[in-house]
Amino acid sequence: MNEWIYTYEPAIRLGIFTSLFTLMALGEAVFPRRARSLGRRRRWPGNIAISALNALLARFLFPGSAVAFAAFAASRGWGLLQIVTLPDTAKIIIAIILLDLIIYLQHVLFHAAPSLWRLHRMHHADPEFDVTTGSRFHPVEIILSMGIKFMVIAALGAPALSVLIFEVLLNGVSLFNHANLKLPLRADRILRRFIVTPDMHRVHHSVVMSETNSNFGFNVPWWDHLFGTYRAQPKVGHEAVNIGIGQFGAARDQRLDRLLIQPFIGPPGIYPLGHREETGE
Repeated sequence: MNEWIYTYEPAIRLGIFTSLFTLMALGEAVFPRRARSLGRRRRWPGNIAISALNALLARFLFPGSAVAFAAFAASRGWGLLQIVTLPDTAKIIIAIILLDLIIYLQHVLFHAAPSLWRLHRMHHADPEFDVTTGSRFHPVEIILSMGIKFMVIAALGAPALSVLIFEVLLNGVSLFNHANLKLPLRADRILRRFIVTPDMHRVHHSVVMSETNSNFGFNVPWWDHLFGTYRAQPKVGHEAVNIGIGQFGAARDQRLDRLLIQPFIGPPGIYPLGHREETGE
């Protein structure tokens, strides 16, 4: 079973990613939530290039992938779930829930430490919010995230199938909740009880610091409710909210070369979690 999973894992993930990306791109083109200011031609080449670079880099540095590593760890009996007696289905569900919690906590950490924020701010510095923003992360952040994920998988003993499901969910939901997609308000209210919606996550990309430091969840909203980081709406509404971090919003800053050097330019900025906000927000 494990061999089948990690043999076909790249094709499964690529197929689902491509299908969802196409669906979200078409959806936001037909039913946009907000008007574009900078446009796709100036942003998409850099965003797509950084995503492709990250995928190649991850395969080069971690050729076995997280799914293959989970299978390897299970064959060695590593991790808590490998030594407890539970049905396989229960282990898979527990692993997915705990992996999602770790992603939430990691996200908070990247907002809390100025050195890590320098890496993560490239994601926030996108002056618009659409499906390509969902995979726009600095390569060093991707490497650190993969290292953290591998350590958690080993400590947890996550089954390979649970890791595959989690990876597919994480990538797919990230495309959905970053899409510039207009959902009916009633549908948004219902969906955000179970999944992070575009309107919920757009708050996290506001230039207002108190809004940037909220709604950290990627897959489910429950962690934000549990830890008190949930914010329902931006103060000025979704049509008027400014997206970004107030830095690197020019068209030239969206080029691949500028995205790669961005963490090393200027001060960290005012957005790290715990910074005293003087505006009263």
